[in-house]
Amino acid sequence: MKQNEIMKILYDVQHPAKGDRNIVELGMVDSIETEGNRVTVTLAFSRHRDPLAEYLIGSTKAAIIRHAPGTEVEVRTVIRDEGAKKQTGLNLGTEELDNVKYIIGVASGKGGVGKSTVAVNLAVALARLGYRTGLADADVYGPSVPKMTGTEEEMPEAYKEGDKEVIMPLEKYGVKWMSIGYFARPEQALIWRGPMACNALKQMILQVRWGELDFLLIDMPPGTGDIHISLVHDIPLTGAVIVSTPQAVALADVEKGVNMFRNESIRKPIFGLVENMAWFTPAELPENRYYIFGKDGGAKMAEKYGIPLLGQIPLVQGIRESGDDGDPAALSSGPEGEAFILLADKLAKAVVTDQKPDKD
Repeated sequence: MKQNEIMKILYDVQHPAKGDRNIVELGMVDSIETEGNRVTVTLAFSRHRDPLAEYLIGSTKAAIIRHAPGTEVEVRTVIRDEGAKKQTGLNLGTEELDNVKYIIGVASGKGGVGKSTVAVNLAVALARLGYRTGLADADVYGPSVPKMTGTEEEMPEAYKEGDKEVIMPLEKYGVKWMSIGYFARPEQALIWRGPMACNALKQMILQVRWGELDFLLIDMPPGTGDIHISLVHDIPLTGAVIVSTPQAVALADVEKGVNMFRNESIRKPIFGLVENMAWFTPAELPENRYYIFGKDGGAKMAEKYGIPLLGQIPLVQGIRESGDDGDPAALSSGPEGEAFILLADKLAKAVVTDQKPDKD
C-alpha cells in the first residue's frame, strides 16, 4: 500500500477522549513508512503519556490489518516535545492502589465457565454487604463488563494531574468499574500481542483513581499466559479466587490455575473455588436441581487441593438474562441473588481472616 492509502485508513482510528476525532485530524500521525509488505506507523504523543496510548496503538494496527490482511504492521511512538524520543514502555507506580485494602484476582483455567459473570455479581454483592468495591476488567481480548453492567455507552474521564495521567472509573450499583471495553467499539477486535496487552492492562489498573476501597476485584482473562504473569508481578495482589464448572474438562484446567498461583515465583493465596453452573433449576420448579455438568465436581477439586469451596452458583435463566440486560443478578432478592450474597460474605471473611497478623 502507498502512504496516502494508509493515511486514509487511519482516519478510522478515533480517539475516544477527544470527541471521537481521529488520529490524523489530531496530528498524531508522525510518519508512515512502507517497504514491501511491511508498514511502520509512528504516532506522536505529548510529553505526558496519553492514558489511551495502548488502545490507540492497537487500533492503528487493527485498522490497517482489517483493510489489508496479511500486512506486517509495526506502530512506534515518539514524544514530540522531547526531540521525538522513542517511547519504550510504561513506568507506572502503584500509588492509586495505596488506599485499596484487598486486591483479589478472579481467575479460571479455561474460558466459558462464567468467570466474568461471577466477578461482576461478586462485586455487586460485596457492595450490597456494605464493602467499598471496585472491579477492573483485565480480560483485554474479551471485555464483558460494559455489557453486563449496562455501561456500554459511557466513557470514563481522563485528565492530567501535574505530571500524571489519571482515569476516573465509572460508578454504578455502588461499584467502581473500569474496562478496556469502554475505549473500544463493541465490534472491534483488539489485535494485540502480549506486551501491548500487558501495558494496556497496567493502564486500566494503575492509572485509575480508585480512591478508598475495601475490595478491588480483577477479572482476569482465562488461562495462565503473559497477562497473568504481568499481573501478579506488577500488581500487589492479595490473593485469588478460581471459578470453574463441575464438569471434568473444566476442572482439569483448575489445576493449572492453582499451580500458577502456588508457583514459587508467585506464591499468592487462593481464597477458594467457586463452582459455577453447579446445577440447573427451572424457574417453574425452584426446588428442583438437575446436575447437567456433573455433581460436586468443584467440591471434590477443592478438597483435593486443600482450598475452600466458597460457593456453588446455580445455572438459572435469570442470571443469563440479567447479564445480557446489564442488570446483575446479585441485585435480585431471588435464590440467584442470595447465592452471590453468600459467596461475597464467605470471601470477605476468608480474606480478612487470612490477612490478620499472626498472634504471639
